[in-house]
Amino acid sequence: MIRLFTALSIPEDVAATLARRQTGLPGAKWRTAEQLHVTLAFYGDIDERRADDLAAELSRAASGGPFEIVLSGVGAFGDGHRTHAIWAGVEPNERLSVLAGRCRSAGERAGVATERREYRPHVTLAYLKPQTNPDRVGAWITGHNLLRSPPIRVDRFGLWSSRLSHEGSQYQLEREYLL
Repeated sequence: MIRLFTALSIPEDVAATLARRQTGLPGAKWRTAEQLHVTLAFYGDIDERRADDLAAELSRAASGGPFEIVLSGVGAFGDGHRTHAIWAGVEPNERLSVLAGRCRSAGERAGVATERREYRPHVTLAYLKPQTNPDRVGAWITGHNLLRSPPIRVDRFGLWSSRLSHEGSQYQLEREYLL
């Protein structure tokens, strides 16, 4: 079994800008530059044969040509003492939504169940320990909510594997698809 997802990588210059904001919140386990990405579709654990089928189907999703996205604002998943992650948002973008939908459809054609919740593109900046003070989370969000990246050119996406370790998730690019 292999744990797979499709995502857009974050360029080094934007990752460096995000890294400068990844401080000042006790209880946050900050993501490294290599871990920063915008997920398109999460497929979970699948067997090797389905993984090959998925990789082939994703070739069909890679169309439409390059486009740009912009990171804008920050927020959190969860509320109060149940807040579990903080993120940088992605401005609404029809081309990004279409690409994410194509990646989900590719999974379905390959026989892989995908998440049914509404697509909310973001970059996870940190996971939070359960005892993280919600007031500190709110203060961090208030202090960084004007985040805005320069336009990020999207001309490819990747099929990534994820392996859990003591240091957090380790990602490896399995295939890359040009738009």
